[in-house]
Amino acid sequence: MSSLYTHQSKNIRKTWIIFTLFLVVVISVCYVFARTYDNPSILYFGVIFSLLMNVIGYWYSDKVVLSMSGARPVARETNRELYTLVENLAITAGLPLPKIYIIDDPAPNAFATGRDKNHAVVAVTTGLLERLDRTELEGVVAHELSHIGNRDMLLSTVVVVLVGFLTIASDVFLRAALWGGGRDREENKVGSFFMVAGIVLAILSPVIATLMQLAISRKREYLADASAALLTRYPEGLASALEKISQYKAPMRRVSNATAHLFISDPFGKKFSAVHKLFMTHPPTADRIKVLRGMK
Repeated sequence: MSSLYTHQSKNIRKTWIIFTLFLVVVISVCYVFARTYDNPSILYFGVIFSLLMNVIGYWYSDKVVLSMSGARPVARETNRELYTLVENLAITAGLPLPKIYIIDDPAPNAFATGRDKNHAVVAVTTGLLERLDRTELEGVVAHELSHIGNRDMLLSTVVVVLVGFLTIASDVFLRAALWGGGRDREENKVGSFFMVAGIVLAILSPVIATLMQLAISRKREYLADASAALLTRYPEGLASALEKISQYKAPMRRVSNATAHLFISDPFGKKFSAVHKLFMTHPPTADRIKVLRGMK
């Protein structure tokens, strides 16, 4: 049976695998462009910068996400009810009390971030606090604490920084490939090959990063739902919360593709295009509710 701590080791391994893949992809792209422009400094820059981004991803990714979301910290004195609810569930889960943040947004949503259980954060929107009753809010907070217990919030938060960098870097490389020129590119077949390879890599890098996000995100939501039900011993609380959250159709005010997978529900609102369904960061809410209500 799943528990809060079943997948800690596996998610830590996945984090280091992603760090390694990130280094390989960035170095590969930089190598191709270094050959194309006959400029080794491009490769050196790529290696140094990718290592730097890995360090930032591990140590500061939570601060990056909180800043991007416009979250503000909560103290016991400013919101005693929310603070006490999170504190009680953290004690039940055997976890240190995470820092608590609120996002001023009418869209009901929440996320967890941080590199480990001692440096964790739980953030909820004002819309969530307004729309859910206590048992429903407990279900959502238990879901986020499950991410902390399983250490998958580190995995997901690191992806935010790395995917963002890959997207920016690929755009820069693509523009350089289309508008720049390598030395004797027209006369040099090797140069032409590397130019084509560079364009392909620049286009595919953000796609690969997005697919990586999806593979991580969809499975972790089902796991966190199950762990939350075990923690609260009341699956209906989270099921009802997800039902209310899904009824809100408008997107959040401050959200990006890089952070979307962190939230308990798709922060872009309800879109039904085929392309959107293909790249959804979350499993269908109806499926999650069905699984929760099927628990005994």
